[in-house]
Amino acid sequence: MTFTVTAPDGLTISVPDGPVNLGSGNPGGQISGQLGSVTVSDQRAALTATWTASVIAAPGGFTTGGGTAAETVPNTAVLYWSGPATATTGTGTFVPGQANAAAAQSLDVSRTAFSKTTGSGNNSATWNPTIVINIPAQAVAGTYTGTINHSVA
Repeated sequence: MTFTVTAPDGLTISVPDGPVNLGSGNPGGQISGQLGSVTVSDQRAALTATWTASVIAAPGGFTTGGGTAAETVPNTAVLYWSGPATATTGTGTFVPGQANAAAAQSLDVSRTAFSKTTGSGNNSATWNPTIVINIPAQAVAGTYTGTINHSVA
């Protein structure tokens, strides 16, 4: 007798539909808010079911108007911290990229958002990251937009 265990869905990540409004603040001030639930779903049924979710802001920063220097919040001023998992399934060790606000990292380069370092079989993890914007003192009034990208491998 034989049988086969299949893994039809692979490794996926889902993020909140945008845009997400973090509120408002003054030049030289700070804005923070949660992005919404990010979920990695690992349906590979792997013997070694580890993965790393990464996060980075799109090049160009967050801009308003014509995107001049005064109309841009650079990605170095955009901080991310994942916090602990809000939900997990499966076995293994789930590790936040930044456990708390003190560990927040800028999004000018790719950062680890969350990872699973041990375990096997199907699993998932959900977290609700906090975004912190340090508004430059020379920033002009306007609605700033930009993109934060998540990926998993």
